Amino acid sequence: MSRQHARTIWNAAVDAVRPELLLPKVVRTLHELDSAERIIVLGAGKAGAAMSVALEEALGDRLDRVVGWVNIPEGTARPTRRIHLHPARPAGSNHPTDDGVDGSREILRLAQTAGPNDVGLCLWSGGGSALLPLPAEGITLADKQWVTHMLHTCGATINEMNAVRKHLSAIKGGRLGEAFTGRELISLIISDVVGDPLDVIASGPTAPDPSTFADASAILKSFHLRKKVPDSVRRHFERGMAGEFAETPKSLAPHVSNHVIGNNALALKAAERAARDLGYGVINLGSFIEGETSAVALAFAGMVASIRRDGVPAAPPVCILSGGETTVALPEHHGRGGRNQEFVLAMLDKLGPAGMKGVTILSGGTDGEDGPTDAAGAIADAQSNDRASALGLQPRGYLTKHDAYSFFEAIDDLIISGPTGTNVMDVRIVLVVEESCQLSVVSC
Repeated sequence: MSRQHARTIWNAAVDAVRPELLLPKVVRTLHELDSAERIIVLGAGKAGAAMSVALEEALGDRLDRVVGWVNIPEGTARPTRRIHLHPARPAGSNHPTDDGVDGSREILRLAQTAGPNDVGLCLWSGGGSALLPLPAEGITLADKQWVTHMLHTCGATINEMNAVRKHLSAIKGGRLGEAFTGRELISLIISDVVGDPLDVIASGPTAPDPSTFADASAILKSFHLRKKVPDSVRRHFERGMAGEFAETPKSLAPHVSNHVIGNNALALKAAERAARDLGYGVINLGSFIEGETSAVALAFAGMVASIRRDGVPAAPPVCILSGGETTVALPEHHGRGGRNQEFVLAMLDKLGPAGMKGVTILSGGTDGEDGPTDAAGAIADAQSNDRASALGLQPRGYLTKHDAYSFFEAIDDLIISGPTGTNVMDVRIVLVVEESCQLSVVSC
C-alpha cells in the first residue's frame, strides 16, 4: 500500500504545477493585454506545448490578436490555433539542434517586429536553454553542442552550464529582452532551477545577466576544459573579456518583467497535503537540495535509519519530502539512467534488505524525464530487494556502473509517466511505516 501512496503523493506534486492550472490565474491579472494591438507569444521549454494550449484557452476572445512561436521537444506538440509549436530537439535529449537554431531565429525575428502597441508574452520552462540554441557570431552549433556535452559529463550545475551557454548565445542572457521593440514584454515562468533565479531559468532570455565572459571562462577552467574547447569558443571568450563583444545586459528596460508562476516549492506543498491526507506525518526538506546524488542518498538513508530505530526526527508513519536537483558525475563509459534512478538505487544499496523493511522510496523528475531515458525515475520497497535477489542482481554493481535504468527495468520498478507538460525539477518521497501497517489510510 505504501507504494500506491508514494505514487499518489508524487502525482499530486506534478498536478499542482500543470500549466492548465497555473496560466488562467495569471492571465486574468494581465490587463495590459486588453488594449494590445497584437499579442506576440514567444517561448521555449518542456512545458511549452501545455503552456501554449492553456494560454490560448485563457485568452478567450483576445486570441484573434495572437501571433506566436514556441520551441518544444519533439513528441510534445498539441493542437493550437494561433501559436506555432516548433519541435526543436528530440524528446529525451538536452543537446541543441539545427531545428532549435531555426526556431530560435524565428523567435528573435518576431520580437524585433513588435510595434509600439504590441505586448509580448513569453512562456519559459525547464529545458528552454537547450531549445534556444542560437549561437553568437563566429560560434557554430557543433561548438555549442561539444561544450554543453562536456559540461554535463563533468557534472556541472545548471547555473554553471547556463553561465557558459549565455555567453555563446545571441538570444540568451537577456538578449531577447533587449531585442523586443514593443510596448511591454511579460515572461511567465515555470521554474526548474533551485531558488528560481530568473537569469538561470531557460538561460534567462528576458532577464538581466549577472555573469560575465570572465565567469564563463573560469567555469571551463574549473572543469579543466579551457584548453579542450574548440578554438572558436576560446577566442570568443578571450575577445569578450577584452571588451570586443558586448556583455550580456546587466539591466533591462522597465517594460520587461518576469514572473515565476510555478516552482518546486509549490509542488512540494501539494505533495505534503496529499501525504497528510493519507495519514503520514511529514518532514518537508524543501526545494534547495543539491549535491552529488549518491551523497544525498547516503544522508537520506541515515535519516531513515534514525526514524526506524529512534523515532528521530519523527516516529513512523512518516513521509520525507524533498525537491531540488542533484547531479551525477559520469565517467566516459557508463550505463543508462538519471539522477532520480541513481538516488533510489543508492538508497537501496545503503539500507540493504533489512533496512528497507517498511520503507518505500520514490524519486522522479516532474517533467517525466530522468536523464536520456524514457523513465521519470524509479520506486523501490522491500519487495524490490526480493525481486532483484531472485534475478541475481546486486544494487552495488549497477551503482558502480551508473546503470540504474537496467537494474530497475529488470525488476519492473521504473516510473514511466511520459511527458507531463510541466517541469519543476525533482520530487523525492521516502515513506517509513511500521512493518505491520497495511491499512489503505495510515493509522499505525
